[in-house]
Amino acid sequence: MTSDFSRTLALLRKEKKISQRTAAIDLDVSQALLSHYENGLREPGLGFVIRAADYYGVSCDYLLGRSMARDGSSSSSKIKEISSVSLTPSELTEAHRKIINNAVTLLFDISEQTSSKQLSDEIAQYLSLVIYKVFRYLYLADPDRVEAAFRTNSNQFDGLCNAQMALSELRIRSAALGSGEFGLEIEDIRMPSLTPTDLTRNFPNISQSMLTLLQSVADIIEPHQNIRRGDKRTR
Repeated sequence: MTSDFSRTLALLRKEKKISQRTAAIDLDVSQALLSHYENGLREPGLGFVIRAADYYGVSCDYLLGRSMARDGSSSSSKIKEISSVSLTPSELTEAHRKIINNAVTLLFDISEQTSSKQLSDEIAQYLSLVIYKVFRYLYLADPDRVEAAFRTNSNQFDGLCNAQMALSELRIRSAALGSGEFGLEIEDIRMPSLTPTDLTRNFPNISQSMLTLLQSVADIIEPHQNIRRGDKRTR
């Protein structure tokens, strides 16, 4: 069982503002055992997982870290269905397009709510760099490509884009805080709540795509987060 379970279990109890002793009584376990669960020292059985999910009003998938939506609507199993071999290339493309388009729309909607004059510009520049890089990679595979079509040659564009993206990442973080660093102006930022629950409530039509994307990326990067230097494990 992943560390997501212990972290989520403790977080839900704190959100409910109840003591570990109270939660243990309600969940029919000893306080010591609940402490072990919350600290990742023991793994619970299925019965406890179901009781805890019902007690905190979330899905088992959310409690187990398989979904970022509390109702479990963006679980890993559903994400994997997107890449299922049963989908045609056209259907797969459409599924990916919908997720990406909605997620990008949500980023700009969030930016708009902050009332920042700079954040949307920084997000647009960063995403433009990503798209530019991907297109150039595809262009490299074109046998009829004309190198002179671009001002930056094939040996330099990705490194230059990476450098600019690193700066853009710093500027996005600064713009989101309104801190005025890296050449930006200081702003009074009003960032809306971005918890999965609030995203679902405030952006009901497009939040599911963002939650699906977040869970999908988490599945990709999680195997690497605990790999130590010299560790030869592979995926």
